[in-house]
Amino acid sequence: MLRGIAWLLGALWLNVAAAAALIPPSVEKPAVSIIIDDMGTRLAAGLRVVNMPGPVACSFLPRAAHTHYLALAAHSRNKEVMLHLPMQPIAHRPLDPGGLTLDMTQHQLVQTLQRDLALVPHVTGVNNHMGSLLTQHPGHMLWLMRALKHDGPLFFVDSRTTARTVALQVARENHVPSVKRDVFLDDDRHPDAIRAQFMRLVGIAEKQGNAVAIGHPYPETLAVLEQMIPQLADRGIRLVPLSTLIPREEPRSETWQASLSPSPQAARNSKP
Repeated sequence: MLRGIAWLLGALWLNVAAAAALIPPSVEKPAVSIIIDDMGTRLAAGLRVVNMPGPVACSFLPRAAHTHYLALAAHSRNKEVMLHLPMQPIAHRPLDPGGLTLDMTQHQLVQTLQRDLALVPHVTGVNNHMGSLLTQHPGHMLWLMRALKHDGPLFFVDSRTTARTVALQVARENHVPSVKRDVFLDDDRHPDAIRAQFMRLVGIAEKQGNAVAIGHPYPETLAVLEQMIPQLADRGIRLVPLSTLIPREEPRSETWQASLSPSPQAARNSKP
């Protein structure tokens, strides 16, 4: 009797296991993250970002008037707080206070970075503001990444203001968690153009599994995001904290052998 019951239970278990094998494994939905740059200069726009639905990351200029207050507000609303670190561009444009330049020594660069980080409460990561010249220079990027690793855990996002950037490569080769920007949402501030870029973000995520966008606290950008972020779930897309998309696996063993000589003059880029 007991042997017969055991046989039936065993047969039932095998049938259940076989049926489970026929069910395809659950596939995680594509994910996107959105960073809003240039935070801290305008209070009302900053508060609008802080109150935006979902885990939108807020990247703050270090010496802006409202950075401290808005960074605290963003953290209280479970928004990731980043340092939007000014870096020297190719174009002759004024650099925001607290910026890194090509003529800095390593000591000067690290000191400036540490002062900037100290001005942004709850900072968890860094991305470059402008920087089309500096991010091409492997020596200065090496100094930066070593400093971020020393002051960590901090992640780095390469905003890719030039196609010639080496920032992401140097970050990964020096074991700094890092990711690149896939889409700029608002190079063109017309709402239709921003919507098109938002849909491009979705398309990249659907193709490669995830994608990162950068936008700015423009009224047009915020209006589009307030409209379209709630629609992501209906499209099968997750809006996730930026840090969840940043690879944390063991990096390659080789280290960038950086030249410390000045970067050659690079071609002009539409975004400095």
